[in-house]
Amino acid sequence: MRLAAELLVRYFGAAQAAAGVPEERLDLDGVALSEVLGEIRSLHPDGDPSMAKVLERSSFLLNEVALRDHTAPLGRGDVLDVLPPFAGG
Repeated sequence: MRLAAELLVRYFGAAQAAAGVPEERLDLDGVALSEVLGEIRSLHPDGDPSMAKVLERSSFLLNEVALRDHTAPLGRGDVLDVLPPFAGG
C-alpha cells in the first residue's frame, strides 16, 4: 500500500474556477490551515474569480469533516476540500 506523500487539495465551484484545476497536491506537512491557504493564494494570484476572495468566503473539509479552526495542522495524506458558497436549491 502506497502512503500519500502530499496534501491533496480539491477545489469546487468558484474555487475550481479560480485555481484552474479541480485538484492539486501540495508538499506540505504539519502546517496550519492558515498557512495552506496562504500557499494556495500564492499559487493562484491571478484567477478570475480571485482566489483570495473565494477563500475568504469558503468552508473547508479535512478528510470529509468540517474544519473551522485555521490553526489546525494538516499533514501528508490528508484531503482538504475547498467549498465556496453555492447558489441555487
